Amino acid sequence: MKFLDQVKIYIKAGNGGDGSPSFRREKYVEFGGPDGGDGGKGGSIILKSEKNLNTLIDYRYQQHHKAERGENGAGQNKTGKSGDDLVLKVPLGTQVFEEDNKTLLFDFIKEGEKFIAANGGKGGLGNTRFKSSTNRAPRKFTKGIVGEEFTIWLQLKTIADIGIIGLPNAGKSSLLAALTNANPKIANYRFTTLNPNLGVASYDDKEITIADIPGLVEGAHEGVGLGIQFLKHIERCKSLLHLIDITNIDLNESYNQVKNELKSYSSKLSDKKELIVLSKIDLIDEDIAKKVIDHFSKNKKCEILTMTTLKKSSISKIKAKLLSYVS
Repeated sequence: MKFLDQVKIYIKAGNGGDGSPSFRREKYVEFGGPDGGDGGKGGSIILKSEKNLNTLIDYRYQQHHKAERGENGAGQNKTGKSGDDLVLKVPLGTQVFEEDNKTLLFDFIKEGEKFIAANGGKGGLGNTRFKSSTNRAPRKFTKGIVGEEFTIWLQLKTIADIGIIGLPNAGKSSLLAALTNANPKIANYRFTTLNPNLGVASYDDKEITIADIPGLVEGAHEGVGLGIQFLKHIERCKSLLHLIDITNIDLNESYNQVKNELKSYSSKLSDKKELIVLSKIDLIDEDIAKKVIDHFSKNKKCEILTMTTLKKSSISKIKAKLLSYVS
């Protein structure tokens, strides 16, 4: 399935049905009087969050959505049938913006939340409504009210307990695959991951949602590399797992490069609780690894772990540690 995290759509609620100007016309009834019913209400456009969705791609191919109009009223005081509401399903983490793509209308953070994006028009009144002691045969009736119509933007910000961040090719996808049931694309080249991947890690009957965020390079907050479009997905993560390839020449430079991009995008990102994991520990000599870790650990306030995806023990250790970061 292709990933899409922003889309512009047009929505149109149903118009209300017209009231009826009907009169009773029955044999042997000399003064039948008005019997026009009201029109039905137009259907509304309702957005509803779904846990099992993770992309807005469906709205790329269908961008116009219209709800059913209400039926007109009829004689014998029959009210027209109301139009059915149109329910559009969106992933958790979806934000709804006005046409300017800046004014926030609603933010879906819980499963099953509903937001009425466009209200259906009220039905018109039949002539029965206008009958009075001084006007026994009114011909007045009203038209149905036009339903609301808007152009809105949908923006998806992935919701996860843990976000895996780091430079390209640090091993984030391999870690996600080892921790969860996800099957991300894994290859030995930069920018293998082009979209955020989600997985669920189970440990001691508890579940943790983990997101693999595409690699961040210098200037990402200005659109370099995969750009600013994926930094927003980190905003919803409760904590961050900063993965660093221990074979890099300068670990501090690798660490600071990603941290600077987070801070340049939003100070809130750099303040999130963080766990540093040094990957590919099996690729260097044990004594050299100890010296590298000791040097890198200076002035670091967060916890630092090492791992290799080849050992289940190191994966289990990280899973157990992550539980304390989301509880």
